[in-house]
Parts: sequence; C-alpha cells; structure tokens
Amino acid sequence: MTAFPKPPSGGIDYEHPVGDPGLFGPDSVTWRIHNDFCGMLAGGLCALYLQTLHPRALAGVWDHSNFRTDLVGRLRRTTAFVGGTTYAPTAEAQHMIARVRDIHAQVRGLDEAGMPYSADDPDLLTWVHVSEMASFLAGFRTYGPMAVPDAAADAYFNETRRVAEALGARDVPGSVAALDDYVRSIIPTLVYTERTRVVLEVLADLDLPVPLAGLSRDVFLHAGAHLLPPWASDLLRRTPADQVKGRVAAATLRGMAPLFRAALTEGVATRSCRRVGVDRGILTTWPRA
Repeated sequence: MTAFPKPPSGGIDYEHPVGDPGLFGPDSVTWRIHNDFCGMLAGGLCALYLQTLHPRALAGVWDHSNFRTDLVGRLRRTTAFVGGTTYAPTAEAQHMIARVRDIHAQVRGLDEAGMPYSADDPDLLTWVHVSEMASFLAGFRTYGPMAVPDAAADAYFNETRRVAEALGARDVPGSVAALDDYVRSIIPTLVYTERTRVVLEVLADLDLPVPLAGLSRDVFLHAGAHLLPPWASDLLRRTPADQVKGRVAAATLRGMAPLFRAALTEGVATRSCRRVGVDRGILTTWPRA
C-alpha cells in the first residue's frame, strides 16, 4: 500500500447514491476485469504501445498533450476515465463521458503525413477503444486471478462498447470474433514512424511514482509489451532480446500479482460494491449467464 497508494477518486463518491449500479453494475464481466490492478496497469501500457502505431491517434497525443514531460499524468487520466465509467454512479459516469466529448471536439490537426485528424472521428475512437479493451482483457488473462471463459470475453467486449459508442465511436466490436475481424482490417493502416520512435523512447524512461521506480517501470513496461500480439511486436521492431525481457517480466509480475491483490482491497470497486449492497467477493467469480 505504501508503494501503490489508493488513487484519488477525483471527487467522485463511489458509495452514493445507494443502489445505483452505474453503467455496468455488479453482475457485469467489466467490474471483474477492471478490478485487477496488475492486468489493468500492464494492459494500459500495452495499449499505449499499440496506439503509437496509428498515425492519427498518435498525432492527437503529439499535438495536444505534454506527453514528453507528463506521460504518467496521461496514464492517470486514462485510468481515472476507465475506472470512473466502470464503477461510478450513473450520473457521474455520464458526466465524465460528456466532458471527454467536449475535449475531443477541440482536438484536431494534421498527422505526420499531412492527413487531417480529429479526436471525435468515429473510426479513430473505435481504434482507441479496441486497443485499450483488448489490452485490458489480455492483461487479465495473463496476470489476473482466474481464467476467462469464452462467453465472459465476448460479454466484456459487448458491455464495454457502450462507452465507446457514447463517445461517438461506430461499428465497435461486440465479441472476440468481431474484434479479430476488426483488427485484421486495420493492421494495413498501422505503421511505425519517427513519432512512434520518439514516444517509445519517452515511454522507456517513464518514472512511475513509486519506490524503486526504475525496477517497477521495467517490470511493468516489459510485462505490458509481453501482451502485444505478434503482428504488433513486429511493427514495433521488438528484438529477440526485448522478447526475452518480456517473458521474464511477465513471469515476475505473475508471481507478484497475488501480493497486489492481497494489499489493494479498498479501491473503487470495493466502494462500489458497498454502494450496491454486495460483497466484494463476488468479483472473484464470473457472473452467471
């Protein structure tokens, strides 16, 4: 708990109003997958790797954020949005979505090749959503506490696409098969550029706000990269040495994960369980179909 203190809730009261299930509720697969710290952090870093391959997604970060000096802040904001839309009471979750839509409306420009982009482009929103949800699921499957049945994986994509659609995304995959089809269609548009290289260099020097930050960074970054599908590893030019580091980090994080689960018991998921009057133990089993 000293190394990874409870994150601030951003002023959101996760314990009230009593009985409000939020956008998903305790019977959702999403509540379970997003409750795993190691899977979510490693998955979030994996998603950052993936997003460096999309020229227009990367252009928005390049032009409209201070990623060079505050990449941790960007990661925290993404974490706060995912956590809030997952667990917050309904009105708070809807407010977060509306606020992000307002921000997206102001983010536009030209990518590295001179092609126009806008953060509220429905196709771009779909890519960002898919890269994150696929990475979170991969993180849970690799570092989480239980195996993921096929039906649960399908339910996860079907549930979480409602957030992407509320942000303006379209044709969002709602199952593993649909996601596989989508990924096959988008791979030809992804590319490693000079901007990709620069962002990866910044990511490699990321300072996590924890003791032994260098060690923690290396474990989580390589454990996140280990989640990349082979086609993405190839595009990102990961070397055989990088692959070895990924396997070592993944084994290390799998060994550490039970300790994190034992220590991190008072997060937003636990408080949300209290809000709807259920025991947090329900998050350790899959909901009944």
